[in-house]
Amino acid sequence: MQWASLYSDQRSTDTDNTTSRDELRTSFIKDYDRIIFSSAFRRLQNKTQVFPLPGPAFVHNRLTHSLEVASVGRSLGTAVGRIIAKKYEQQQGQAFASFYRHELSSVISSACLAHDIGNPPFGHSGEDAIRSYFTSLDSATQSIFTGGMSANQWADFTHFEGNSNAFRILTHPFAEERTAYNITQTTLASIVKYPCRSIDGFDKNAGIIGKKKSGFFDSESGNWQAIAQQLGIFKQPGFETEEVYVRHPFVYLTEAADDICYRVIDIEDAHRLGILSYQEVAALFLPFFDDDTAYQNRERIQGKLDGLIDPNQKVQYLRAVWISRMVGLCTTAFIAHEAVLLQGNLQESLIDVLPHQYLPLLKAIDQLSYERIYQHRTVVEIEIAGFEVIGNLLDIFVRALLNPEAARSRKVLQLIPAQFSLNGSKQNSLYQRVQAVTDFISGMTDIYAIDLYRKITGITIKAF
Repeated sequence: MQWASLYSDQRSTDTDNTTSRDELRTSFIKDYDRIIFSSAFRRLQNKTQVFPLPGPAFVHNRLTHSLEVASVGRSLGTAVGRIIAKKYEQQQGQAFASFYRHELSSVISSACLAHDIGNPPFGHSGEDAIRSYFTSLDSATQSIFTGGMSANQWADFTHFEGNSNAFRILTHPFAEERTAYNITQTTLASIVKYPCRSIDGFDKNAGIIGKKKSGFFDSESGNWQAIAQQLGIFKQPGFETEEVYVRHPFVYLTEAADDICYRVIDIEDAHRLGILSYQEVAALFLPFFDDDTAYQNRERIQGKLDGLIDPNQKVQYLRAVWISRMVGLCTTAFIAHEAVLLQGNLQESLIDVLPHQYLPLLKAIDQLSYERIYQHRTVVEIEIAGFEVIGNLLDIFVRALLNPEAARSRKVLQLIPAQFSLNGSKQNSLYQRVQAVTDFISGMTDIYAIDLYRKITGITIKAF
């Protein structure tokens, strides 16, 4: 791959492909605006990040998390873009330098903004609930599905993935949206962390970072192939018989922004909820500054902390300086691995290739987060609730789909909005009909899913 061919303002459809000189917004800024004003993005406000919503103390939801990731992504894009522009400007020209100096930050920020847009209700447990539902179906029902769709299409449900769903939301023209979001191919490519089909992914033993999960459903495979061809993204060497591609280099910046943010904001939320003490938080993050003799050194940071009284403000300050530190480290790591990135051979995240002295510190954050946060009772309770609500909603709608003429089924199917194209279901394939159900349920907020579950199971009946 070449830096000069890895970007284009070509959109996912042929319409609206030019930017007038008089326009205030470039194509890549338009990407950001289209995502942030979308209903799918707004729904992230009522989707769980880690801790249940709402609570007595304000904690992050998927929307606030995505906004913060976009902010960090913008910083990474700016830092990396300036270096690439300066290094190759004479060789590649002004247009090349202008993109990397001024536009890459918008691309990464937009990709970060949309990185969780495909997540179902209840966080990652929602993904697990969807997968578990389809893999746990009785053999007779499974045979109906496997006999009515391809193996890869069936894998889209048994290995349902929020990343693939995000790509679908951004590229699939749902009934009321003729051109979908019409995002630039550059921004779309920057979102696809796992550029492979469901049937080819979820292989953590292959040693290929792009095969750990999946990045697009069977229904959007053609969209991905068009992007790969346009931007010069090639198939993963050694896996040519599968639909597995190397990552676009910009993906590593999107991923790094998310990796930075969730590590620190989950800790910050746990502190606000009284799960972690300030001393425990400080012990995790201050060691990252031990070897810094410049402006951000531990002595200066400790002095600033000593001048603050409120523990919450202390944690906020630690969060700010730690994010700044990590942005600098990840920028350096990206540039240091430039050749490997362009070859498609970097099989680790930027966080994982930081200098060796930081790796045990990151591992300590991850270990404490797992033991004290992700296994906390309130988190486990919401995960169990997610399995119960999502699993039962799926069962109600999928059973109705398989027996659409039954009186109850007709009523159930009426609840699916027209935008998911289920009406006139006989004209759609079985795969498309089941996708309509997963589109509907995965797009719900936590609150809406709980409310609908209570209503259609008779737990809550609205008084007339």
